[in-house]
Amino acid sequence: MLGIFLKLFRKSRKIHRRPPLSQCFGPRDSPANNTIYAANRVKNEILIWTKDSVDPTKTISGTLSDPYSIFVTYNGDIYINNGGEPNRRVDKWILSTDTLVTVMNVNASCFAIFVDMNDILYCSIYEQHKVMRQWLIHNDIIITIVVGTDSNGSALNERNGPMGIFVELNFDLYVADCANDRIQLFQSEQINAKTIAGVSSSDISIPLSSPNGILANTDKYLFIVDGSNHRIVGSGPNGFRCLIGCNDRGSESNQ
Repeated sequence: MLGIFLKLFRKSRKIHRRPPLSQCFGPRDSPANNTIYAANRVKNEILIWTKDSVDPTKTISGTLSDPYSIFVTYNGDIYINNGGEPNRRVDKWILSTDTLVTVMNVNASCFAIFVDMNDILYCSIYEQHKVMRQWLIHNDIIITIVVGTDSNGSALNERNGPMGIFVELNFDLYVADCANDRIQLFQSEQINAKTIAGVSSSDISIPLSSPNGILANTDKYLFIVDGSNHRIVGSGPNGFRCLIGCNDRGSESNQ
């Protein structure tokens, strides 16, 4: 689905002078309704493409400031990092009412956000080397640190520039520990992590350089955005292999 989005976006860019893809962050697809979502930080807006659409079918703007990351729920609501000055918050766009409401106040921008099956909102803060969470039910305003401290480090309970995050159905938390060149797994409610890819991994792994995105499927196989290596790598029954961008950086279809 994301590949179709990229193809349509390039076509739209050539014909209609849409913002270049390098200006859009956090493309997300919703398997529930075949819709693509992306954040345009330059214009402070969220773009939505429904199935087979070349041009965006919906634009969300208004009070957004530097919307770096987004998370889309199955009912079509969107959680948006509205982290630029002076906002410093996470907002929720409600599909049924077409309105924005604030759900979390933060003192720095969230590089990535994630909402798990218990309606817990996670926010990774790169500059502060930690991941925070807040319960969304009952309008809970208590924010707790679940990963890292306020200082950087490479110990199992420390982070150095955490970026992408992913929470499984069993509430295990994966963190792309970018500046430490590793992916870490925090089993539910555990403080110390297991490094499962990259530097100091105890498992059969692959070298990583500034990983900034992470997904896991139901078989616990990983898909990692290996940022400085300009590629996407994945794990499987035979270990890790390169999936996309395996011929170094460039603008060709295989790069």
